[in-house]
Amino acid sequence: MYALTPIETQGLLDALDDEYKSWATYHQVIDDFGPIRPFINIVEAEKRHMQALLELCRQYAIETPINPWIGKVPRYTSEKHACQDAVKGEIENAVLYDRVLKSTDRPDILDVYRALQSASIERHLPAFQRCAERD
Repeated sequence: MYALTPIETQGLLDALDDEYKSWATYHQVIDDFGPIRPFINIVEAEKRHMQALLELCRQYAIETPINPWIGKVPRYTSEKHACQDAVKGEIENAVLYDRVLKSTDRPDILDVYRALQSASIERHLPAFQRCAERD
């Protein structure tokens, strides 16, 4: 297996950082408001996303940081506000994957990026949009 280029390495680390942030944010929402949907489902998905990226980092011998976002994410005054912010976060996540998809041509990395972007756009975003529209 060939070493990653600096751009490929940075793409993996950027994707991991974004997944770390999402997980920490959604976990904080659950800590603050209890086991509310869709956060309880999506926080588990974010954990799987982190694991997929960490596995790629292990395969390519990239040193990974621990999650720097724990205890440093926004706190919300309401569930609705948390959902509205999560909508923005999932849109930003999709944009990040648009960028990192251009950083490599390695099929294993591209497969993971595409799967994670798809989950964000097709499942997480609609769930948070429904949540943000609730009264």
